[in-house]
Amino acid sequence: MKLNRTRKIAGYTVIILSSLIMVMPFLTTIFNSLKSYAQYTMVPPQWIPDPVQWNNYAEVWKLGPFGQYTTNSVIVTVLSVVGALFSCSMVAYAFARLKFPLKNTLFLVVLGTMMIPPVVLIIPQFVIFKSLHMLDTLTPLWIIEWLAQPFGIFLMRQAFLAIPKDYEESAKLDGCNPIQIYWRIFLPMCKPTFATLAVFTFMTKWNEILSPAIFLTSKENFTLPIGILSMAGQWSGNEQYMVAAALMSLIPILLVFLFAEKYFVQGSNSAGIK
Repeated sequence: MKLNRTRKIAGYTVIILSSLIMVMPFLTTIFNSLKSYAQYTMVPPQWIPDPVQWNNYAEVWKLGPFGQYTTNSVIVTVLSVVGALFSCSMVAYAFARLKFPLKNTLFLVVLGTMMIPPVVLIIPQFVIFKSLHMLDTLTPLWIIEWLAQPFGIFLMRQAFLAIPKDYEESAKLDGCNPIQIYWRIFLPMCKPTFATLAVFTFMTKWNEILSPAIFLTSKENFTLPIGILSMAGQWSGNEQYMVAAALMSLIPILLVFLFAEKYFVQGSNSAGIK
């Protein structure tokens, strides 16, 4: 009994210490965003801001088109999430439930593309979008997600394979065609996996830096991460504003995760089920 209690105390201690290590950088960022420039650059550092500079967040909106950057990020992210859910689920349904020649071979090819680093694809994508006259627009940032990305296909296929065939056979007896089965049976039963894919896509596109930096040149088309970096020169001597802007950019991700946490956890647990 005493040994079990010791192990439990040791386990809780490790968890608490690990949590503090993970939380401290985030708390430090919050404190830095509420400091004046003198407090921000103080040596040795002053951890707790005194007085608290709440107006730092208001100043962010005055120093640049922060609202325009946010709007661009929302447009790109929402269209990307919708495209990923729609395209990945349809392709995954075909790989999971339909019969066609070379199905397994094609699926292996899809999985193989996951090993290609995204940076390798930037130049071919740039050439394609240039020929289509899409450079310096938001279109290249979201249209790729409508072409069914490998990770989303794999995730949704695993979820569709976990659904018993009895549901599909019953729907066929009722006269449903494959599209109706996909829409009325499979999609409603895969909400957790849908939420998982939506959260992953949202986080990826909201924080994306490489593609916007390559495809965008006009300041009015910048997304939030690129916009914050482009305004760094304006904040020379007021770097605490940049910290506040970066922290504000995290709020949508936190809200999405909090609202989708239940489905996200369920989808993560079922991702490896056949």
